[in-house]
Amino acid sequence: MLKHMLFGSTFINSIKANLGLATLRIFTGLSMALGHGIGKIPPSEGFVKGVASMGFPGPQFFAWAAGISEFGGGIFLALGLMTRPASLLIGITMFAAAFIRHAGDPFASKEKALLFFVTALALTLIGAGKYSLDYFIHKKQR
Repeated sequence: MLKHMLFGSTFINSIKANLGLATLRIFTGLSMALGHGIGKIPPSEGFVKGVASMGFPGPQFFAWAAGISEFGGGIFLALGLMTRPASLLIGITMFAAAFIRHAGDPFASKEKALLFFVTALALTLIGAGKYSLDYFIHKKQR
């Protein structure tokens, strides 16, 4: 059960669907890691203050957690390694960005975070697909 949760994927018997899933996963992961996460490792003083202003206890911890989930989770997602847990962490972080950081903002301010959130949710449910490290790890362990 734990092995499937960490490395499992929904079986899709279609080359096109698996290529589409890999493209979505790789682009989303690299966009998250390089576009959002890399600048948060280590968290700047301004980012830590921003996390504190959102009401999170231990803002230093949560700033690091956000940076690691965005950068590390993005890299893991792009590789298709532990895709479900990585996607879950990215999803939680993007949920906080959309509904806590941008709480009173118009939809246009939340749009990017919501797009990452929904994509992460889908990848948490589906898994990495055939063209991923998860697939090869899971296949080897059978």
